[in-house]
Amino acid sequence: MKYISTRSSAPDLEFEDVLLTGLARDGGLYVPKTWPQFSQNSIRELRGLSYAELAVKIMLPFLGGAIPEDDFRNMVEDTYSGFSHPAVAPLKQLRPNQWVAELFHGPTLAFKDYPLQLVGRLFDYVLKKRGKTVTVIGATSGDTGSAAIEACRDRKAIEIFMLHPKGRVSDVQRRQMTTVQSKNVHNIALSGTFDDCQDTVKALFADESFRDAHNLSAVNSINWARIMGQIVYYFWTAVSLGAPDQKFVYAVPTGNFGNVYAGYAAKKMGLPIEKFIVGSNENDILTRFFETGTMSMAPVVTTSSPSMDIQISSNFERLLFDKYDQDGKAVALALEDFRNNQSIEFGQGRWQEICKDFEGYRVSDAETKAAIANTFKATGELLDPHSIIGVTAGQKGHRNPDSIMIALATAHAAKFPAAVENASGVRPDLPAHLTNLFERDERCEELPCDLNQIRNYITKKLEVKKST
Repeated sequence: MKYISTRSSAPDLEFEDVLLTGLARDGGLYVPKTWPQFSQNSIRELRGLSYAELAVKIMLPFLGGAIPEDDFRNMVEDTYSGFSHPAVAPLKQLRPNQWVAELFHGPTLAFKDYPLQLVGRLFDYVLKKRGKTVTVIGATSGDTGSAAIEACRDRKAIEIFMLHPKGRVSDVQRRQMTTVQSKNVHNIALSGTFDDCQDTVKALFADESFRDAHNLSAVNSINWARIMGQIVYYFWTAVSLGAPDQKFVYAVPTGNFGNVYAGYAAKKMGLPIEKFIVGSNENDILTRFFETGTMSMAPVVTTSSPSMDIQISSNFERLLFDKYDQDGKAVALALEDFRNNQSIEFGQGRWQEICKDFEGYRVSDAETKAAIANTFKATGELLDPHSIIGVTAGQKGHRNPDSIMIALATAHAAKFPAAVENASGVRPDLPAHLTNLFERDERCEELPCDLNQIRNYITKKLEVKKST
């Protein structure tokens, strides 16, 4: 299995190198050169498997033999044995032919646990085999940070630096990061938006001398291993409800486009998915693109669903690479044009092709609040502000009565207690392992959105680490 950059100017890599590299050296994102294929019969054969057993079968082709199957199976089983629900990703029915997949039963209560708890183990395995260490640098709009920190904490071969936008994550999200006292964990609260954090991470990777000196690696969904781990729950949920003999529509609350892109990958692999319904909050760049064919930036608005307060969706580049027939140089030029002009059309034909698979709906804060209350009253399901956007968008866009709609619930309601209580009148409780979260000491550095200051801070921390 070879991986190629979406900008076509970086070397092709195999799985282990893609895992450790994260972002390609030309600034692109890695994708498989070819997609593993699952026939209808091979999808049927997935029925009755546990989540971990199914995960091994879906992900093993992406490894290209880099890791022995038994070793990989042990990692996968160890990963999901720690999740709080026996089904790992249980399904709940909301209406006829409409379901919600609960992707919040991992240790940090968000969907990003599903790939990242495995990615931490993959890092450990590969680094030990190679006798190397890495510096993981990531940006988070709220949930990636805690999931990545939980995956990487106390691992001897990893130092992790996580940037989050100061004041733009929930108190629970922040504390899940900043109360981790492990010596290899470093939190940075950046003055700015998530897009500023993400741009800073990409700029650090673009600094080749800095990147090479500190062996940089990534845990954001720019790292292919993240996407690989998320493909699994599309297969799991669809097979649980009758795939390949049923057709599916997935509704996904979307910020950085990684979660819904993983579903697109599952479709490329043979899963019978009719459509992806993308739910946006008032930061609706994707919805506006699906409606008009024009992608245009706008100022980031603060909402009750902060993990989606994003304007630049990094993983959209992977979709563009496909729609540009894997012409990476054309993708790079288009994205440069978008950055320079803050608006772009990718061509009528490409837009129409994309709209065959995707459509978008925006959900305002007022609609989000009402939907949380109404869904709780009608079904007893208490959903967080992000998950309810997926459900609401899905209900707006699910028009084929012969298909099954699955909305992805991406975070536990207790991660956003104030917003949920304000909407429903019920304050969701944190699970037992987090009940004392607000009593724990926090540790975090506040920095301006200045690349040199951030680079110097990371360098000094690493130098101190080496000298001890």
